[in-house]
Amino acid sequence: WMIKPFLDTVIIKLTSSCNINCSYCYVFNGEDISFKELPNVMSLNTLNSVVKSLKIQSETQLEGFAIVLHGGEPLLLGYSKMEYFLTMLRKSLPEKIKYPISIQTNGTLINQQYIDLFLKTGTSVSVSLDGMQSVNDIARLDHKNNTSFFKVLDGISLLNKHDDLLSGTLSVIHPNTSPKEIYNFFKSLNVTSSNFLLQDGNFNKLPIGKRNFESTEYGSWIKEMIEIYLSDNNPTFVIPFIDDLIRVGLGNKSYKEGIGNNRYSILIIETDGEMRKNDTLRSSYNGADFLINRPNIQDTLIESVINSQDFLESSNLQTLVCDDCLKCEYLNICGGGMPLYRWSSEKKYNNPSIYCNDHKKYIEFLKEILK
Repeated sequence: WMIKPFLDTVIIKLTSSCNINCSYCYVFNGEDISFKELPNVMSLNTLNSVVKSLKIQSETQLEGFAIVLHGGEPLLLGYSKMEYFLTMLRKSLPEKIKYPISIQTNGTLINQQYIDLFLKTGTSVSVSLDGMQSVNDIARLDHKNNTSFFKVLDGISLLNKHDDLLSGTLSVIHPNTSPKEIYNFFKSLNVTSSNFLLQDGNFNKLPIGKRNFESTEYGSWIKEMIEIYLSDNNPTFVIPFIDDLIRVGLGNKSYKEGIGNNRYSILIIETDGEMRKNDTLRSSYNGADFLINRPNIQDTLIESVINSQDFLESSNLQTLVCDDCLKCEYLNICGGGMPLYRWSSEKKYNNPSIYCNDHKKYIEFLKEILK
């Protein structure tokens, strides 16, 4: 990659704790256990270092970058710290279009005070919700095994009272559920966007509900969702994952990693200030997202990290696909899948995606539609 790299997205882990206990969570219930060594919430000193570093990076590169507040559950940072941090960020990075700030939350702690703050600081909100209660309760229970569903709906209801504040919902796919029922449920919520994610998994640890490499449980689910979405004569929300597939299938650029052959420079900042590779790699093995020398935002410039060989190699994982993928007619659309789905202890990331046959199933269907 000869062009000087620039930061696309910075994901700031404001907390390393959560008030619910999702069974599929890659942070707390995955291969990685480094969260046990981290502070529960980001300190004021670290928050200040993040603001200062992002300001320096904004002056270093011409391109803007997206800022995503994440966790754990980011609202566990507490209102006063959140207000301070968002206010300081907006003072340092005033251009809302060039430097969009968003928060990924489970929605259970949303209240009017937070909503007023998000409106004031131009912060959009995405809420994690897998579907109606029967679907959401499969994995998204609290620490006492109680449902989180109704608190999430209350949060969405509050957000929906303000145009453009709720950017959408984010769901993890459960392949034994009904795409039609889930589609209709999200339509009833009056959200403008609902996105869907594959469950974490690889050759060492199969995704939940997937029998083997050849099986296509997820591909069938996505194929049905595509069919429902495209046949709706009165769609009220978008599904970015499907829109991206169509966009790439028509020869355009994707907007998100995991589709197409684009590279993305995604930096993670942990609660102690440590900078890491894309944290989805944690699903591979413990420490998979560590950078050499474990750089910290308090004493290391972002530019030096994203220019490091180690970081460049991790960004390259998206486009370094195996021989089978290079021969495949669908590579331009699936891009070989996310690196985290390719992992095996034997061949490392030099495999097709564990979802390879799932990808083929819905891409073949989509290509027929696009003819």
